[in-house]
Amino acid sequence: MSTGTQAEKVEDVNGPEPDLKRVMGPKLLLLFIVGDILGAGVYAVTGDVALEVGGMAWLPFLVAFAVATLTAFSYLEMVTRFPQAAGAALYAHKAFGVHFVTFLVAFTVVCSGITSASTSSSLLAANLLAGLDATVGGMPTSTSATVVVALGFMVVLALINLRGVGESVKFNVVLTLIEITALAIVIGIGFWAMATKGADAGQLVVFESATDRGMFAATTVATAIAFFAMVGFEDSVNMVEETRDPERIFPRVMLTGLGICVVIYMLVAVSVVMVLPLGDIQSFDGETGILIEVVRTGAPDLPVDEVFPFLTVFAVANTALINMLMASRLIYGMATQDVLPRSLGRVLPGRRTPWTAIIFTTALAMGLIIYVTVDEGTSIVEALSGTTGLLLLCVFTIVNISCLVVRRRSDVTPRFRAPTGVPILGAITSAFLVGPWARDPEDWIQYRIAAVLLVIGIALWAITWFTNRGVRAKKTGFRDVDHLGG
Repeated sequence: MSTGTQAEKVEDVNGPEPDLKRVMGPKLLLLFIVGDILGAGVYAVTGDVALEVGGMAWLPFLVAFAVATLTAFSYLEMVTRFPQAAGAALYAHKAFGVHFVTFLVAFTVVCSGITSASTSSSLLAANLLAGLDATVGGMPTSTSATVVVALGFMVVLALINLRGVGESVKFNVVLTLIEITALAIVIGIGFWAMATKGADAGQLVVFESATDRGMFAATTVATAIAFFAMVGFEDSVNMVEETRDPERIFPRVMLTGLGICVVIYMLVAVSVVMVLPLGDIQSFDGETGILIEVVRTGAPDLPVDEVFPFLTVFAVANTALINMLMASRLIYGMATQDVLPRSLGRVLPGRRTPWTAIIFTTALAMGLIIYVTVDEGTSIVEALSGTTGLLLLCVFTIVNISCLVVRRRSDVTPRFRAPTGVPILGAITSAFLVGPWARDPEDWIQYRIAAVLLVIGIALWAITWFTNRGVRAKKTGFRDVDHLGG
């Protein structure tokens, strides 16, 4: 396979494309980053983190923040070296120049978007049914009902995507404010409980695990779980071509956004421990999430518990839409560059949206939801959120290594340079959290899901390679990886 050879340049029949309009300043970029990170993660994993480490539920979020920040430094160095919106695939290509490796990185990012959207869809379905049951009563909240609603929501996302909804910054601002409002309610209830109900702050340093693990092992597992809540900052590099003076403002804004999110997450974890007894946390098995339980328990006389589930719906819906937009556009970009079948690059007349890529990514997401549901004893949210974290940890490992390789090859000094040991630590910590020791045996389904998704991608690459070589007599490789998003 001639993946290491530069493929032929794409023909530009319409002349040079105009540059993207640079409309984002530091404030809008900060809101974009905070909104993208907050998303569905904290609603999906806080209960599982508390199950692992008890009162110290804040600690895994802090460790996950440290790991994410190490990788963020590498992203910042790379984005100031290469201010194009192709992200991790571009960085891997600049480091190694092997088209098949670039493809694997790009497809892994696609898979992470699909698993993240599937997680968000399942969480949205559970919270929506719980909210409707609390307000009108009689709503089914079983697993089968949740799956039906989740699949229906994926269809709705596909229809919105087909209509041509982009990543509107103003819309993101509105949903970010809704997300922060919902989490502020949880935090406010937690501190109100501390002030009025005599909650024992000493619980915050009590390690108590539902398993027989020691503190280090339990924190490692909890950190791998919590990592799903810290992802999203890497999406901001896709906005680099629409940001004013990105080399100057990106480092400060990205690190500030990460800091804001980890403070919010730690306060949410503290609120969970302050409102719910540790015994209740260890035995909690609610399908709608532990944060709704915090609202119900901490403020039983207020109607906020009827509103809160609907606030979470807005938060996770935005995450799912952005992820599916990203995944479908990357599939379209790879199809138009002849590294995936050309049929996946077809565009809907009039709307000019990549309809075959949208159908393909939606079908994969729906298949994942059904597949995990059929696997008895497996939580949809736990399996798919964990797979998202697993895939992105692999990508982060490669980004850190790419940073080191490019640094040795390039004589150009970027506007931002990570301290020498940071990419090394980032690669080691990310790779460490990929291992089976960072997951319960029942969660090893995450490896199976990731492997199946990547095998699908490799099979499609192979089909394209044989078609290109046998029918078109051409090489298979990226024509213009700088514009992978199509």
